[in-house]
Amino acid sequence: MYKLGFYVPESHLAAVKEACFDAGAGRIGDYEHCCWQTAGEGQFRPMSGSQPFIGSHGALERVPEYRVEMVCDKRCARAVVDALYAAHPYEEPAWDMVELVNPLP
Repeated sequence: MYKLGFYVPESHLAAVKEACFDAGAGRIGDYEHCCWQTAGEGQFRPMSGSQPFIGSHGALERVPEYRVEMVCDKRCARAVVDALYAAHPYEEPAWDMVELVNPLP
């Protein structure tokens, strides 16, 4: 099992989560669409050659974003990341995926 984490602007929060859920993420036992999210502020400066969704070249941007985390089975991990990229508005989405090791008590 893996945990996927990503940052997304509020305008695309629902769409990106739904794309990841549709690809198989967010399933725990008899539950689906499971995730954790929190609001925060992202910061970036688009450089020459980029095609920013928000902001302009050379200008530092600060935007309201959400950090979303959801579990993902190894069998669907590639499909979930592909869905994240397809639904996310940013040219370079910020995300991470870590393997979970949950030992039995």
